[in-house]
Amino acid sequence: METISEKYPRTYHFPFSEGAVNDDRIQEEWQALLAQEIVVTEKLDGENTCIKANGVYARSHGAVNRNPWAKPIWEIWERVGNSLQDLHLFGENLYAIHSIEYARLDSHFYLFAVRDNGLWLSWDEVDWYAQLLDLPTVPVLERGNFTTTQLQTIIANQQAQGSRLGGESEGVVCRNAAAFPETEFSQHVLKYVRKNHVQTDEHWIRNWKRAPLWFERPDFQTTGAELGTD
Repeated sequence: METISEKYPRTYHFPFSEGAVNDDRIQEEWQALLAQEIVVTEKLDGENTCIKANGVYARSHGAVNRNPWAKPIWEIWERVGNSLQDLHLFGENLYAIHSIEYARLDSHFYLFAVRDNGLWLSWDEVDWYAQLLDLPTVPVLERGNFTTTQLQTIIANQQAQGSRLGGESEGVVCRNAAAFPETEFSQHVLKYVRKNHVQTDEHWIRNWKRAPLWFERPDFQTTGAELGTD
């Protein structure tokens, strides 16, 4: 039975991550990750959020998150919370706009990890739970075994193309496709963040704005076909 709330670990940067600042941690032994099959996902610009059986938490886990921008996450919790038991669902809460306003949001919550009693589940299991609970995952860019050059090309292409959700790309997260112990997180999950990405939370909290879903945006044009009319 769980007795202590464990927050999501700090993710180390690749040494070539252009957005790393002085207090960020760099994983110097990063090439060990490339010996595994990895999943390259988009790093989304939102609030790291955990859904557990006993509530919704922001990164600190000091208390449940009752901020107004957590409202849609509590709606998810009301639907799935009773079935979670010891599972911890981690995802990005995009209900509030941070430094990137996404143009193609179809949800305000994107799942990226599941923890079960000290074990980070494999990506296949994360995807299985996402489908079971009707939750989207963060966009998957690539999956496989890559050389350093191939990985850097994937990152460069993603930065040039922008976010799969419309807008700028914050960066990527690379994780071991297999399951791994919680204590080895820093060896199995690494990130690349774009240069000059704003990393402070202060400005968006002070004057926060709700992020519209794609069909709520003023530039969305409804056609007769979409309405089912001639």
